[in-house]
Amino acid sequence: QVQLAEFGGGLVQAGGSLRLSCAASGRTFSGYTMGWFRQGPGKEREFVAAISWSSVRTSYAESVKGRFTISRDNAKNTVYLQMNSLKPEDTAVYYCALALRWAAEYDYWGQGTQVTVSS
Repeated sequence: QVQLAEFGGGLVQAGGSLRLSCAASGRTFSGYTMGWFRQGPGKEREFVAAISWSSVRTSYAESVKGRFTISRDNAKNTVYLQMNSLKPEDTAVYYCALALRWAAEYDYWGQGTQVTVSS
């Protein structure tokens, strides 16, 4: 099985920045896609960003384009989410997830990390 461990959540003022990281351990394979999702208070889970194994393909929700950047370091089995110009509406629990290939369903999920943006 694959385990995902997330780090970097916290409290930040509007306009500030945070960097989330997620490390995969256990039985991992080459070629997998990593993604980030979030769920705000009283809201449904929504897609944030994804990145392919080679980093050639990336995808972002329209609400975060130009502000968030996803990247990965395959030698460390780690994916990152750099979040700049944070807004109160970015407040949510952020989840790391792994899919076996690009455009596939996500099979493994992290525990979630809280990001709170104050106005």
